[in-house]
Amino acid sequence: MEILLLASGFNSLTQRVFAALRDQAHAVAVELSAGDAALRAALVRLKPDLVIAPMLKSAIPEDVWSSVTCLVVHPGPLGDRGPSSLDRAVQEGRAEWGVTVLQAEAEMDAGPVWATVPCALPPRGKSDLYRGEVADAAVTAVLQAVERFASGAFTPLSQREPEVRERVSTRPLLRQEERRIDWSRDTTAEVLRRLRAADSQPGVLDEIDGVEWFLHGGHEEDRLRGVPGELLATRAGAVCRATVDGAVWIPQLRARRRPGGPPGFALPASLALAVAGRGRHGGLPPLPESPVELELSPDRRTWSDIRYQEVGPVGLLWFAFPGGAMSTHHCRRLLDAYREACRRPTSVLVLGSARDFFSNGIHLNVIESAPDPAAESWANINAVDDVVEAVLRTTDRLVVAALGGNAAAGGVMLAQAADEVWCRRGVVLNPHYRLMGLYGSEYWTYSLPARVGAAEAERMMAAALPVGAGRGLDLGLVDRIVDCPPEDFAGSVIRSAQRLAAGSGVQAQTARKKADLERREAEKPLHAYREEELRRMHAVFFDPEHPYHALRRAFVGKERLAETPEHLRAYHRSAASPSP
Repeated sequence: MEILLLASGFNSLTQRVFAALRDQAHAVAVELSAGDAALRAALVRLKPDLVIAPMLKSAIPEDVWSSVTCLVVHPGPLGDRGPSSLDRAVQEGRAEWGVTVLQAEAEMDAGPVWATVPCALPPRGKSDLYRGEVADAAVTAVLQAVERFASGAFTPLSQREPEVRERVSTRPLLRQEERRIDWSRDTTAEVLRRLRAADSQPGVLDEIDGVEWFLHGGHEEDRLRGVPGELLATRAGAVCRATVDGAVWIPQLRARRRPGGPPGFALPASLALAVAGRGRHGGLPPLPESPVELELSPDRRTWSDIRYQEVGPVGLLWFAFPGGAMSTHHCRRLLDAYREACRRPTSVLVLGSARDFFSNGIHLNVIESAPDPAAESWANINAVDDVVEAVLRTTDRLVVAALGGNAAAGGVMLAQAADEVWCRRGVVLNPHYRLMGLYGSEYWTYSLPARVGAAEAERMMAAALPVGAGRGLDLGLVDRIVDCPPEDFAGSVIRSAQRLAAGSGVQAQTARKKADLERREAEKPLHAYREEELRRMHAVFFDPEHPYHALRRAFVGKERLAETPEHLRAYHRSAASPSP
């Protein structure tokens, strides 16, 4: 069929639905909700068989849903209604939830039900769950609904039926008044639920040293203690804050927008406090630095964005940076940890994310907050390149990139530097840079053509479209798909890596990759690829008129697009068929 995706943004779920429908041989176009007139024009131009709204913050006009079937993805179980469904489920500590696909009608979330799929809600942040368990259920429900619609024989379930009506619960928007933390009364468990329910958007509004901040993310701390509400320490950019019965780590802060105040976008918490203090007298005294422990005992409950684990001949270097963004500081710390891991007596080294984002490349928010964004851009891309080069030059063991979640731009290229790329089914890859106005680096001109071929590498970069894990396997971006829920990914990777290490071919495979690197170095050394890429990146970063700077500011400021980008507006046929 020809399907139009209607969304408020081309977010992770919209991209995943886009990739899944194309893999099912449907033709898919996208209309980002820039206004009713643009939507009506898209319908006239495209004449879709079906409209699907994976993530929509506004109502579909009556003249649209009455002229073409419009299916809306609601992140809640059958009968759940309201704009803060998942937020409330996480804040209430629900263990089970679901996703419902329903037909758009006049009353929001009240149309006939085409599919409903349950999902687990482990104690994780809302955005992590949204990209993991909820997205898994959403894609399953969407594909069910599309199949039922295509059959022409399915009658959707009316919500006026008694079996649904008795389950209907319409709950209002979860406002900051209900999200507030009372540090003098709330337990660690309660604080964590509130933080996790708002971890990406909108954050929990709070006050630190007279400045209003939105708190983003929350992780338990089992040892540090102090006066409730007091900041106790910092670690790897996060701050630790005392509760009545313990403490929590808060990785990111976002200042409430005020004229002349700190930048109103999320930053590593300690950096955000430092930026806020630049223009203020006094301010917070320096916080003690809590050391990063790479190897933690299984019973520890604390936060670290980089951890090392060893299981026999397998080393596992797990990292999890908020939003998948890797600042200069993140990259340097990851490189140090990688070098340390390479000194261990292992034959297989896994570099990956246990769940959620693998990496999205350079940290645009940190760059935007820097006194000199061009200089910070340059430092950041060089720091990422250093990590990628270290992976490419590891010839004494096999390196596996394990992607428990999505990756984009430099993050995809970091994965391509490994000997094998293992992805959880449902991962979405965006192996391109041009939407940020960049040529790209991270040795992509070395790694990507070798994996997918020069012609396909060029096509990917130009198309700037998401690639699902299954299609990635077909193309050569991915070597193995791990078919499991998000919570089981790390365990599945460990077992697979153990089998790989125990196999008889590890030494031969390691020797082949060493010989291959030497052969390719003789033809064209690695540093030549890096220099060529960085020459083009340097020209972009240090040209104040280059579109990169405006695109970066718009991305960081979450500016809404005035119209749907051209590369999304036309139908994209099955990923298995030639591009039009």
